[in-house]
Amino acid sequence: MTDPRADIQSFLAKLFSCDDQELAELAKERFANDVVLHVSAPVERLDGRDAVMAGLIAPLRRAVRFARRRDLMLFGGTNRRDVGGDWIADVTHITGLFEAPLWGIAPTGKLIYLRIGEFWRHNDAGQIIEGRIIIDLLDLLHQIGRWPLSEPHYGAPVTFPAPATQDGLIPTNRDDGTRSLDIVEAMLSALHVYNPETFGSDGQTGGSGTWTDDFAWYGPGGIGSTAGWDGFVNHHRAQFLRAFPDRKGGNHYCRIGDGNYAAVSGWPSMTMTHHDTYLGVPGSGNSLTLRVMDFYRCTEDRIAENWVLLDYIHLLHQMGVDAIADAAVTGDG
Repeated sequence: MTDPRADIQSFLAKLFSCDDQELAELAKERFANDVVLHVSAPVERLDGRDAVMAGLIAPLRRAVRFARRRDLMLFGGTNRRDVGGDWIADVTHITGLFEAPLWGIAPTGKLIYLRIGEFWRHNDAGQIIEGRIIIDLLDLLHQIGRWPLSEPHYGAPVTFPAPATQDGLIPTNRDDGTRSLDIVEAMLSALHVYNPETFGSDGQTGGSGTWTDDFAWYGPGGIGSTAGWDGFVNHHRAQFLRAFPDRKGGNHYCRIGDGNYAAVSGWPSMTMTHHDTYLGVPGSGNSLTLRVMDFYRCTEDRIAENWVLLDYIHLLHQMGVDAIADAAVTGDG
């Protein structure tokens, strides 16, 4: 019996490595005819195989010459949420020369690392029937020197690394997935309650915590990456909670564990009000939602690494900012 994780990884890679003649047959074989994808802004919902190919795959193939996927991790499992189903989760980059416009972003002709998080639901035949994808276009704008916002990243805007243990591609110790997801769910329950003065949550690290003391946290364009609990608070959490103090999380459609890895996603996951300045955008009073993907590497009892994809193009639009249009006006690239 073939491993659907390996099959889907191979299919996703071939979407960019095959020639145009092979592409249609490949898509027909592996995307269900009525597949539905929900993609981050500005792409949004795509219904059916033809829409997926025209609205997602074709623009990427046109924009990125010598396009190839560089997967950091890919794992799968049965969804613990009521939605159910068998899902694959991955973090990847599409690399190549940025030589044609992509969803309103002008090309540079230079190498890019387009950061992407994906959740794919598949049937027993290995066809993809549903998906959620966040493409970090705000990070792309930073890479090409067209930062549209008046504040810089709160953390370090680095390219996402692969897991420190280099074992995130199709884990072999699959039985540990239940334990990994249990750890993540315990952390999520505790993280919701916080001190409004320090922005801390009790019991996150230390003897009874769910994070290792030196955990690595890799955030998306706008936030950036950091390490340790203090770094997490200082370079992300404090600014976020000042701006959105009433935020409520959860609402996940998918939670899976596989080996030392787990992933959760909500579409949207967060609801909140824009009370104060965030990334230089003054508080608007607008009610907002946020699409979220989190990918975790766990030890036997803690979270050691966390990769985070957020649809910040969509969030900023709700705050009154068209980041892509503003980049064309304010950028120097």
